[in-house]
Amino acid sequence: MALNHIIALLTTGVGVGFASGLLGVGGCFIMVPVQYWIYTATGVPAEVAIKVAFGTNLLVVLPTAASSAWGHSRRKAVWWRAGIILGICGMVGSFGGATIASYLPGAGLKIAFGAVILTGGIRMLTARPPRVTESTKDSPWLWAAWGIPTGVVTGIIGIGGGVLMVPIMTLALKFKMHHAVATSAAMMMFTSLGGVIGYIVNGLEVTGLPSASIGYVHIWSWLALAATSVPMAQVGARTAHLLPAKQLRWIFIAVMLCMGLKMIGVFNWLG
Repeated sequence: MALNHIIALLTTGVGVGFASGLLGVGGCFIMVPVQYWIYTATGVPAEVAIKVAFGTNLLVVLPTAASSAWGHSRRKAVWWRAGIILGICGMVGSFGGATIASYLPGAGLKIAFGAVILTGGIRMLTARPPRVTESTKDSPWLWAAWGIPTGVVTGIIGIGGGVLMVPIMTLALKFKMHHAVATSAAMMMFTSLGGVIGYIVNGLEVTGLPSASIGYVHIWSWLALAATSVPMAQVGARTAHLLPAKQLRWIFIAVMLCMGLKMIGVFNWLG
């Protein structure tokens, strides 16, 4: 791996960690495009590159989400009961989703990745925020009903689930924004683990993988991304509690829209 690629990964890790702590997401909308560019630039087939980006992304999400959840938990913002139930159900779903993804064409996965993120951003942009007076939905069965399908989708497109779960928590489950961000980070520890296992198991016999890969997980990329993302998650978590919920919501929407359009290919089409 060339020096410029290593620098790109280390820098990306800084942004990923900060985004994870600040927004309660795994940073997939940053990591996946960067990794895809690096792998294809080094000769990895596009079909394989997108799946390696997904698998490696999920392994980075695991320690980053744990760091973020710990930072939020110290401020008593994580609803652990909801996070664990959502996470366990999501973990089962994400393993299944990763298995499904291993049989799908890479070009379709790339577009699907961008479309899901873009849709979540548009939904957050157009929907009315839940009123502060509305009570949070305290229902384990409802959490499980959302957790399993969310996990399947996150496994298919290689994300931790925060870009989907934060909108669901705020709009459907009536979480306050800061609690949604914090609890989402806790949930992602589980969904990322299920997805990683799925991408490793289903990528063991694949040809064309970059060197130092275990299934669809590239070890050197993971080390470079995790080395900077884990400590930066603490910085992001502290920053999140200094920002008002409205401002936090707009940052979340802007990042989702930008990266969703990028992965779909709109920016390339516009030149």
